[in-house]
Amino acid sequence: HPDKNKDPGAEDKFIQISKAYEILSNEEKRANFDRYGDAGESHQHRQFHHFHEGFYFDESFFHFPFHSERRDNSDEKYLLHFSHYINEIVPDSFKKPYLIKITSDWCFSCIHIEPVWKEVAQELEALGVGIGVVHAGYERRLAHHLGAHSTPSLLGLINGKITFFHNAVIRENLWQFVENLLPGNLVEKITDKNYIRFLSNWKKENKPHVLLFDHMPVVPLLYKLTAFAYRDYLSFGYVYVGLRGTEELSRQYNINVYTPTMMIFKEHIDRPADVVQARDMKKQLIDDFLSQNKFLMAARLTNQQLFQELCPVKKSHRQRKHCVVLLTGEGDKFAEAYETFLTFAVANTKDTLKFVHIYNDRQPEFADALLMDEEKYRGKSAVVILERRNNAGKIAYKTLEEAWQGSKEDNFILLDLLDQLRTDPGLLSSETVLADLNDELAPMFLIRWLYSMLDYLWDCWDSLFHSNWREMMPLLSLLFSALFILFGTVIVQAFSDSSDTRDSPPSEKEETAAKTEKNDASFGKESNSRIPKKGFVEVTELTDINYNSNLVRLRPGHMNVVLILSNSTKTILLQKFALEVYTFTGSSSLHFSFLSLDKHREWLEYLLEFAQDAAPIPNQYDKHFLERDYTGYVLALNGHKKYFCLFKPHRSGDEGGTLGSCEDYDSSLPTEARGKPSCSPGSRSIKNKLHKLSFWMERLLEGSLQRFYIPSWPALD
Repeated sequence: HPDKNKDPGAEDKFIQISKAYEILSNEEKRANFDRYGDAGESHQHRQFHHFHEGFYFDESFFHFPFHSERRDNSDEKYLLHFSHYINEIVPDSFKKPYLIKITSDWCFSCIHIEPVWKEVAQELEALGVGIGVVHAGYERRLAHHLGAHSTPSLLGLINGKITFFHNAVIRENLWQFVENLLPGNLVEKITDKNYIRFLSNWKKENKPHVLLFDHMPVVPLLYKLTAFAYRDYLSFGYVYVGLRGTEELSRQYNINVYTPTMMIFKEHIDRPADVVQARDMKKQLIDDFLSQNKFLMAARLTNQQLFQELCPVKKSHRQRKHCVVLLTGEGDKFAEAYETFLTFAVANTKDTLKFVHIYNDRQPEFADALLMDEEKYRGKSAVVILERRNNAGKIAYKTLEEAWQGSKEDNFILLDLLDQLRTDPGLLSSETVLADLNDELAPMFLIRWLYSMLDYLWDCWDSLFHSNWREMMPLLSLLFSALFILFGTVIVQAFSDSSDTRDSPPSEKEETAAKTEKNDASFGKESNSRIPKKGFVEVTELTDINYNSNLVRLRPGHMNVVLILSNSTKTILLQKFALEVYTFTGSSSLHFSFLSLDKHREWLEYLLEFAQDAAPIPNQYDKHFLERDYTGYVLALNGHKKYFCLFKPHRSGDEGGTLGSCEDYDSSLPTEARGKPSCSPGSRSIKNKLHKLSFWMERLLEGSLQRFYIPSWPALD
């Protein structure tokens, strides 16, 4: 290509290649070239297309098959449209992988890969791979949805997940790419050492097991694709007959080592339920063989989807399908009943009759609806014949009168009922509605989550190396945003830690030696920074609405001083609280709030559990209310560091009433902060609870108070 190859002759060579492709892809031009040595340009009747009065235009001048009449028609049957892709192709990708080509007009590279693409598409389609072509010029929405920003692009689709092809477009690479799309655990390698274990898993997995005997050392791609398509119904194993260690297996089942052989094993592992042999295993032959053997002879109902497939809803009177259900238990106690039921099923299975069994303890709602918890069936097996009437769960059924023991008499009774059912559909006289079955084999939520995370991480890793810049921009933007936020948080935290370090209390060794000097300096600094900036104290109520902003998300270095009060003590305590803290309102790092004890007692009691020796005083005001009184408590809460300091109120008699009189307020405080003084004896005792709060506030700013740390702030309901 001239854009890629700087050789002076690259352009001429490219034109020659394009012209050769045009001739070879057109039968008429190819015949002319074989006959005349050129494509017929020397013949005027082939060279010019007359239009009106002598006007003509030579289309062949361009030498490229860009126009629709010259485009190869082989891609037309694979063309995809957006709605078709979303509604049909994506759901179908859970059954088979798709190989999709993105192309466009005026695409030189598309011409070069065309022969390889045509050959590989035909080969893979015959094996069961879906093929699709998207014309970016006409299906821009679909091309953008697929993430294809250039042409040509090749991608694989499986389980709804898109994977781009990034290697050279040759046959071997494309085959390997499709094979790599498939999960790696679809087919198990089987030898003499593990075949018994593999076949014995039918009971645990509730699936028939398939063995393919072939002389190829590598599992054929056709077999892997088949295993992917039937993975919900069958388990697959591969036996390489040329490998030492498979002789016993070949003798056991009388295998012809020169002819590929496929065997289905169900409940009996000593003999196959069905066999097919062919020198050339075609997809259609395998599909017909497997579709007739998707279920065990007496499969266990483990989920609703399996129940619907084995026991479909009747569509008409001529298409009646009945299910014979053995309701039993697990363990040796029920083994004989199951074995006799299985023997009966093998002898009497028909297209209109399916035999299944179910474990009562794993599907209790299903069992209770059919047996109605009757005493005669308790701890025993029972057989029910049923017919599904609609998709809402309605069924008609009949339960055998006696519990199923597997005796000859039980077999005759069941056989007689099935014969009567052919001519008398009214035999199923009982009706009920069944709930959906539990999915017994579904993986745990944690396992599903881990698989999803692994897939997501793999996608990110793959896109990191193969995506173009347009695809990488959202990821890079997210990455740099996260780094910016992280860096900003570290800077803020560093300044916060340095601020907290300055405010932290001194060590025990330094405390005695520097106590006087520290107190003088601290009081001198705080006296300058605590000059009130307003003529009042802002005290807000701490509620569930402002809880996060006023506490949980409080800026580093800030504290909220919270007064605990009740409805009856609210006015008096707020007046006294304003008097005590007014001189500290000049500090921008302090916020003042009050908390209603009547509304948030549980929140407070939870915090006090973390305080050492923080037992509250008994309630003195309500003899009938046997809870403790926390009114007058003050908590200094550091939301960022998750700790608090505690002020416990003094008893009214501690100070002899001298400091608790109604005149005990700062005359320098403005009228808005003082409010009206109260002179009743009850108000004096309440006010005395906050006596010496100002001294406690001094120690709070010094950092000398004990801190009580909590793991996290509880919710304020």
